[in-house]
Amino acid sequence: MAVKTGADHLKSLRDGRAVYLDGKRIDDVTTHPAFRNACATIAAMYDYQADPANIEKMTFASPTTGDRVSRAWELQRSLAEMQARRDALMDWARLHFGFMGRSPDFIASGLAGMRMGYPILAGLDKKRADAVRGYYEFARDRDLFVTYGVVNPQGDRSKGASDQGDAFHSVAVVDEDAAGITVRGGKMLGTSAIMANEVFIGNVVPLRDGEENYAVAFCVPLNAKGLKILSRKSYEGSATSAFDNPLSSRLDENDAVFWLEDVKVPWDRVFATRDIKMSRDIFHATPAHVSHNYQSQIRLVVKLQFLLAIARRIAEVNGIIAFPQVRETLGKLAAQATMVEAMLSAIETSGQTTADGAYYYPSRQFLYATLCVTQTLYNGFVNDIRELAGGGLIMLPSSIEDFASPEIAPWIRRTQRSGVTDAEGRVKFFKLAWDALGSEFASRHAQYEMFYVGASFVTRGYMFANYPWAKGEAMLDGILESYDVASELAKTGRKPADRRDGGER
Repeated sequence: MAVKTGADHLKSLRDGRAVYLDGKRIDDVTTHPAFRNACATIAAMYDYQADPANIEKMTFASPTTGDRVSRAWELQRSLAEMQARRDALMDWARLHFGFMGRSPDFIASGLAGMRMGYPILAGLDKKRADAVRGYYEFARDRDLFVTYGVVNPQGDRSKGASDQGDAFHSVAVVDEDAAGITVRGGKMLGTSAIMANEVFIGNVVPLRDGEENYAVAFCVPLNAKGLKILSRKSYEGSATSAFDNPLSSRLDENDAVFWLEDVKVPWDRVFATRDIKMSRDIFHATPAHVSHNYQSQIRLVVKLQFLLAIARRIAEVNGIIAFPQVRETLGKLAAQATMVEAMLSAIETSGQTTADGAYYYPSRQFLYATLCVTQTLYNGFVNDIRELAGGGLIMLPSSIEDFASPEIAPWIRRTQRSGVTDAEGRVKFFKLAWDALGSEFASRHAQYEMFYVGASFVTRGYMFANYPWAKGEAMLDGILESYDVASELAKTGRKPADRRDGGER
C-alpha cells in the first residue's frame, strides 16, 4: 500500500504557484533560500509517517483506496481512537517542537470535523454538503496539505466586509454559471501557504445581513489560475546559519495574504455560496472548529514542554538551579505546562458524540476553556523564562564567524563560561534560547499564540456560548426558592408590611 513521502510532497510544491517575496515572483519554493528549509521540515514529517517503524501508528488505510494516509484525516468513533490519533499528532509536533502552528494536521482535522457534521450540513444544503464530503475524501486519499484563509483583510474594522470602499477588498462572488463560481478579493492569514497543496477559503467570523456575496466557502489548489500568495518577510531568509538561528532557519512556516483575481471554483469544491448561515455553520455547527483547535492544543503541549526544557537548561548552564527562587519559577512553569496537558485530557475524556452517534469529537466546553487560558498564558510563560535568563540571551557573539577568528575566539572562550558546558556549548544553547524566546521569529510566535484562534473577546464569546450555565443556575435557583420574606418573618411571629407602597413592579 502506497504512502506519501517527503519527496512526494516536495515534488507536489513545484506546481507553478504564484508566490511573491521582496518584489519578485518565486519560481520554486522548495529551493529558494527563504523557504527551502521549512519545506524540508514538512517533507520530514511525511517521511516520518512513511517510515516502516512508524507507519502503523502514524497512518491508517483509506477506506476507498487502501493506501495509508495520515491519522489527521481519521474520523474517530471513540475516546480510544481519539487518543491513538492524538499520540500520532503529538509525534508529528515533536518533529518541529510545536513551532509549526499550521502543519498538515491542522486543517485536515477541521475538514474531518466538517465531514463528521455531514448530516447537519445536508439539512441546510445537500449539494454543498455532498461537496464537503467529496472534497474531504479527495484530500484524504491524496494526503494533501491544506491550509486556510478564513479572515478578511483588516481594513477598517469598524465596518463590515461590504463597507470597505472596495467591493472586492475581501473575497466575494463575481459570477456563477453551470461550471461553478468565480471569486475575487483578499483573505488572510495564509500561514504555511508556501508549503501547502491547497487552500480552504471561508469565513470563521460571522457576516452581517446584506453581505451574502461574501458568504462563500471553497477549496482550490495553491497553483490555481489567478491566485496570488503575498509572503511576509521570511525569517528563514534572514537566518545566517543553523548555529545562529537554529529554529527560524528551518521552522518558519511563514504567513501570507491571498489575492484571488477571478479564480474559478468548480461546484464540487464549493461548500457555501451566498449563504451566510451555511458559511458559518460549516465551522461551528459541525465539529470542525473544535477539531482543528484541538489539534492546536496537542501542538501547544509539545511546545510548552520544549520551552520548559529551555528554562531548566538556562538554570543549569547559569549555575542557579539550586536557588530556591529559581526552583519556584521552574515549578510554576511546570505547573502551567501540566495544566495544559490536563486540559487536553479533559477535552478528550469529556468529548461528545455526533447526533447520529457515528463519531466522537472534542468537548466544546473544555476546548474553548483551554483556548481562553492558553491564549493569555503563553506570553507570561515566555517572559518568566526570559527573566531566568537575564543578560545571557543577548551577551552572545555576533555570529558563528566569531569562532573562526583567531583573535576573537579566545575572548569568547574566556567570557562564555559555564559549569556544565564549554563556551561553544553555552553560545550554541543561548542562541537557540534567544531564537525561541526573543528573536523576531519568537516575537511572531508570541503574536501567533495570542491571535491564531481570533482575538481574546472572540474566544471568550465561544466560552460564554458553550458553558453549561444551567448546572450552577439550578443550584442558585434552588437556594433562592428555599426561603422568602414571609416564611422568615413568620419564624419570629411577624408578617410582611403592607405592599401597597408603590414599590411593587
